[in-house]
Amino acid sequence: MKNAIDAITAVYSPGVSLPLRKALTVNPSISIITTTYNRERYLSAAIESVLAQIKRDFELIIWDDGSTDNSLNIARNFANLDQRVKAIAAPHQGRAPSLKAAHAMCEGTYIGWVDSDDLLAPTALQETAALLDTHPEVGLVYTDYLVMDAQGKVRSYGQRCRIPYSKHRLLMDFMTFHFRLYRRNIYEQIGGVDESFELAEDYDLCLRFSEVTQIKHLPKPLYFYRTHPDSTTNRQLEMIRWGAEAINRALKRRRLADTYELDVRIVGQYSLRQKGNPST
Repeated sequence: MKNAIDAITAVYSPGVSLPLRKALTVNPSISIITTTYNRERYLSAAIESVLAQIKRDFELIIWDDGSTDNSLNIARNFANLDQRVKAIAAPHQGRAPSLKAAHAMCEGTYIGWVDSDDLLAPTALQETAALLDTHPEVGLVYTDYLVMDAQGKVRSYGQRCRIPYSKHRLLMDFMTFHFRLYRRNIYEQIGGVDESFELAEDYDLCLRFSEVTQIKHLPKPLYFYRTHPDSTTNRQLEMIRWGAEAINRALKRRRLADTYELDVRIVGQYSLRQKGNPST
């Protein structure tokens, strides 16, 4: 696939099927949450990828976290076109509190997140919901993902999803990265998103899911993860610190803190190349 955005927007054609897009889903089976803060460059494509889903029984809650750009207007325009879309304007409070508040509005039996700069493959909801429907013992299903650049060009297969899942391995490797669909009742059982996390709140949530329910890997690339200069992946030191906090809390919950302690190593790697010759 050369360009993820072109492939998905080819499926979503609001000018062709606008009457269907205005149909209201009563008691949707799935709630999708997108929190956004100053993501006007990418937000429309993210929303369109959700509206392009083959499975149409869902609601999309777009929680604007006090954006100062045009993000809120973009969300409201989509809400005017499709009654499944809810655009919420809120004061800026950060990602974890925004996620927590958005969850409180969810009506679906299943819940998933789509980041405001990423994309969802058209069959993602259909395939993940089908797995949860047929496996009541599974509380969370996650898929593989593809990495794309700022322009939407796919660059690589996600490295994290290549790691085999296990409850214990999750303590060291965040393989349940994207896309995740989970049962709302279990989310509520474990207390939901922890608002004390500035970053890695999704990792902490997955660790807590793994302690009370089965997690299933669906080995298909149904999510497109975008890397760009403003993404949180560029806050590596902070991500490492909050990831370590999630692991340490999990060790205490699992009564392993007396036996194990976390060893965090941050390795810097440097290289030199000849000026004027970028290939060396």
